[in-house]
Amino acid sequence: MFGGCLVWRSHTFDILHKLFINNEWHKSKSGKTFGSINPATEKQVAEIQCAGKEDVDIAVQAARTAFKVGSPWRRMDASERGVHINRLADLLERDRVYLASLETLDNGKPYAVAYNVDVPTAVKNLRYFAGWADKNHGKTVPMDGDYFAYTRHEPVGVCAQIIPWNFPILMMAWKLGPALATGNTIVLKPAEQTSLTALYIAELVKEAGFPEGVVNVLPGFGEAGAALANHYDVDKVAFTGSTEVGKLIQQASGHTNLKRVTLELGGKSPNIVLADTDLDYAVESAHFGLFFNMGQTCCAGSRTFVEEKIYDEFVERSAERAKKRTLGNPFELHVEQGPQVDQEQLHRILGMIEEGKKQGAKLVAGGNRPDHLPGYFVEPTVFADVHDHMTIAREEIFGPVQQLIRFKSLDEVIERANNSDYGLAAAVFTRDLDKANYVVQGLRAGTVWVNTYNAFGAQMPFGGYKMSGHGRENGEYALQNYTEVKSVIMKITQKNS
Repeated sequence: MFGGCLVWRSHTFDILHKLFINNEWHKSKSGKTFGSINPATEKQVAEIQCAGKEDVDIAVQAARTAFKVGSPWRRMDASERGVHINRLADLLERDRVYLASLETLDNGKPYAVAYNVDVPTAVKNLRYFAGWADKNHGKTVPMDGDYFAYTRHEPVGVCAQIIPWNFPILMMAWKLGPALATGNTIVLKPAEQTSLTALYIAELVKEAGFPEGVVNVLPGFGEAGAALANHYDVDKVAFTGSTEVGKLIQQASGHTNLKRVTLELGGKSPNIVLADTDLDYAVESAHFGLFFNMGQTCCAGSRTFVEEKIYDEFVERSAERAKKRTLGNPFELHVEQGPQVDQEQLHRILGMIEEGKKQGAKLVAGGNRPDHLPGYFVEPTVFADVHDHMTIAREEIFGPVQQLIRFKSLDEVIERANNSDYGLAAAVFTRDLDKANYVVQGLRAGTVWVNTYNAFGAQMPFGGYKMSGHGRENGEYALQNYTEVKSVIMKITQKNS
């Protein structure tokens, strides 16, 4: 079935290996290419053109031309921009099977997740921001004196958007939606590990009728990302990825034109489980909060703090659940966990597991690379008796490795939860809403879930405190990332009759 759907659009698949600039497909100026690897088989599925600095210059110029006053995009009614974004959402929905299949082939995530979560959530996100296109407006202001004063919300300009490999379709939608709704033009660089769905969506952008140069997509490595961050004609950079790279992007952006930067970076999110909770529900929710998407989620609940009264039972049940988690071919619908995205990620995760064992954490489930499967698989792994100073409790693993940490009191766990360089997300599980609210106000995190985990909506902002970045994705707040506020003050002259 899934091979068939890829053959169905094989003519399109052939062009997905190139750069998308000005609504056309191009080879890289350097002639360099790179391979796209299926992480479930370790075999190459495509050879992709690799963008360099010269290609970035061309794409930025295309976006700059499309942003000029008088261009079709700038002349377009705001409501019509919304129509175009809705049309793009319709096309994603139309090609849902193909996109989900391509995502699984390129990224390794279970097809059931790509089909039931990633694609429909991306569609909802685009439709949400399509609705904002003609509603992002300024205010009239009662300024002192004989003046008529008002504000305008205007697009920032040319936006570089650099997206990660863990949710390629969804992260592209998160970036495109608010930028297009507010009238910006875009040069988007997908992660080199997962370029295929971004390039296919570029073809859908063209089919949706967006004018030339409004959306440009450049697959490539760090050279392309650095060129975008340093480019004088780029007005804004939006980046989702690691904190280490986020620092480099912010530094580079400040060296040229002080371009605006928003960063959604790493996390080491605390998940706090109180003794009064529904234990079965909390175990399953903590399992989902960590192992979803092979643990490759920036907000994964990777520090699970469990009240000591229920700690031992929680450890036992968590280990049992991890051992039952199904690994295998991600195209098989019963499979819960596919491979890690690439060999580098595989080796990093296995190295962190070894570090946990060396530092005295107790391995109660998993810990190995399964020898019966090809691909970059890691067994669902659970550590107990984890202490705050351990490397696995402080550094982002970005893999299927759960750490279970004991605590005694609310004030203690709040302080320990906040003792991190990160502040992306957190959660608390309890039947007592007074305790829940006490914990919520004490945690320094951009999102706090209560009796749930990984609940997202296009309407709700997402972003982090501290080294988890700044700026917000989603919701009305995301529009602020892509608009300038202009004050207009008009003198009112009173004439004698």
